[in-house]
Amino acid sequence: MQKIVILGGGISAEREISLLTSQTIKSALESDEMSVEILDPADYTDWTSMISHLMSVQPEMIFMGLHGAAGEDGSLQKLLETHNLPFTGSGSEACKLAMDKKAALDLATHLNIPVAAHVYLHKAEIFTEEEIINTTELPLVVKPNSSGSSVGINIVEKKEDLGAALINAWQYEDNLLCEKFIPGRELTVTILADKALPVVEIKPLNGWYDYANKYTHGNTEYICPAELTEMEQSTVQNHALEIFHKMGCAVYSRIDFRYDGEKFYFLEVNTLPGMTALSLTPMAAKAIGLDLRALLSEIINLSKQK
Repeated sequence: MQKIVILGGGISAEREISLLTSQTIKSALESDEMSVEILDPADYTDWTSMISHLMSVQPEMIFMGLHGAAGEDGSLQKLLETHNLPFTGSGSEACKLAMDKKAALDLATHLNIPVAAHVYLHKAEIFTEEEIINTTELPLVVKPNSSGSSVGINIVEKKEDLGAALINAWQYEDNLLCEKFIPGRELTVTILADKALPVVEIKPLNGWYDYANKYTHGNTEYICPAELTEMEQSTVQNHALEIFHKMGCAVYSRIDFRYDGEKFYFLEVNTLPGMTALSLTPMAAKAIGLDLRALLSEIINLSKQK
């Protein structure tokens, strides 16, 4: 019987979504041929004791169900690599790069893939709101540089709202990214086994794709495959593949874009995309005939080969 340990929960602001992802993975994988347990890093006083437990269990694979800092940022992946413990998805360096939104934007720029005008801020630096707006224009998006699930993100339409948005985002970390808001369509491309899956379009029924719209049934319409011309689909999928390979990702990742009808603007890379009932990567996989169990099994098998 295969032993699979899912790492889920953790200490990031995305803990609750990670727990949901991990439970969904466990339910899909458990069978007579597969023993699955969820291990929460938050239950351990330090990672040394957690690694000791993993070494004693000797799982065939550690499925990374964590999201956000201390799980998706490469630090835990580095520790697992050091102890030769097998885990799903990308290695530590790719995870570290993907988690740093500014570094990922720089990489896309190097590849001549469009990105929104942006300003990178550190809490200790001196800057004015005018400097931010002059670079990005309004409306703009304020986001923590290294988090996901729309945690700490605000869309600012008026100058007088910028200060509150910055204060909110700084609750989560000291480095922020302010980006010009790109009107148009929200699209995402999952890469699996070096191939781009069908594009998913995300259409919130009200407002934007914030935390509530991501994780509340009925708040958002998903279209897969997205209604794109063959050339549009090819362009955004190729952008995603270029970024995936240049970043050094492995096995699978999800790459997000905004499309204004002319250009596809790269937003970020998710090296550990969610696996909940409303998650986008399972939707894309389903469009090519892979149910959740088949998708997870493919991720495990690919991770054994990396």
